[in-house]
Amino acid sequence: MHAQDSFAQDRRPSHHAHPARLILTLSLGATVGLGIGRFAYALVLPDMRDSLHWSYSAAGFMNTINAVGYLAGALMASRLIKRVGWAAAIRGGTLACLASLALCALTGNFWALSLARLVAGLGAAAGFVAGGALTAVIAQSRPERANFLLSLFYAGPGIGILASGLIAPFTLQWFGPGSWWIVWWALTLLSAAMTIPLFLIRIESTTNFAEGSGASFSILPVLIYLAAYFMFGAGYIAYMTFMIAYVRDAGGGAAAQAAFWGLIGVSAFVTPWFWRRVLALDRGGLATAIILGTNALGAALPILGTSTAWLATSAIVFGVAFFAVVGSTTAFVRFNYPAAAWPTAIAAMTISFGVGQTLGPIVVGAITDALGSLSYALNVSAALLALGAVAALCQRKVGPKHSVP
Repeated sequence: MHAQDSFAQDRRPSHHAHPARLILTLSLGATVGLGIGRFAYALVLPDMRDSLHWSYSAAGFMNTINAVGYLAGALMASRLIKRVGWAAAIRGGTLACLASLALCALTGNFWALSLARLVAGLGAAAGFVAGGALTAVIAQSRPERANFLLSLFYAGPGIGILASGLIAPFTLQWFGPGSWWIVWWALTLLSAAMTIPLFLIRIESTTNFAEGSGASFSILPVLIYLAAYFMFGAGYIAYMTFMIAYVRDAGGGAAAQAAFWGLIGVSAFVTPWFWRRVLALDRGGLATAIILGTNALGAALPILGTSTAWLATSAIVFGVAFFAVVGSTTAFVRFNYPAAAWPTAIAAMTISFGVGQTLGPIVVGAITDALGSLSYALNVSAALLALGAVAALCQRKVGPKHSVP
């Protein structure tokens, strides 16, 4: 069975979409839900914090509530796919993210914004888990290019990061302090345009992965790997929540902020080539450990200096590794479990990651409020990522008894 034939096709019956093009289209859900819906908040955060008189804890809470939604969405993802189907899970999740962006533009009320961030998390998880599992099947149909094809999906958020990085800082500079809501409108329009291609392909499946897949996945053999992914969730989100504020505090204007954020986004595009051989390592958690270690190095660099070159290096090193960590967990699932277990296994990984990123922003925000410097946030971020790398290094391959239904 060719996945590109049975999962998503051009509306023209005489022409089947190329798997790479299919996966790039599916990745637009992650572009909207994660690249813009989650990460663009960091670009608007400094202006929102100043205008709405938030503490760092309150600012962190907005990403924590987003992560709570993401966690809840991941917990429900398999059942949602079973109930409404692949197409509705991916498209509906993306539309929920789009609605949440519009709500962010309409109000400065803390609780209404919290609701918007919660909905964005729910929608992003539905689209991401469904899209990731579907991508794994499409990739499996081309085993010689599987890791490259997987990486294409996980590079999707980079498009959103790059685009929002080019829009938000200059919009804020042009309209001045208090114009954060205008940025949200601009991002809403951008996301609406990016959602359209998801409705121009057919997404269908004759295989219901959700059916009976729970019995084929056991947590115990991968507990240390889940712990590593938890550390990644907690560590990366601190960097991605507060780094723009750090760049601004260091004297970086709109151009510096756009360049920094843009470099993280652009780095996603080299991920498929840069990590291809590492992602092919079928040796337990080794691939994840190598990539997470690189991620930790990128997060640690700003601690040592705030020159333009130094911050740019941090953005590139962090960005190249950041997107690949998620890809490495999907490769790990693909190597160690049968296809029927993939949605459940990916959801388990996403839940562990989700718990980490739920705790990360608010804890780091509280530390920053207490100690008075964002440099502590970066210290915590780098340390958590390094711990995650060490934990992943200890994960061995999952034995056959754990990987068969």
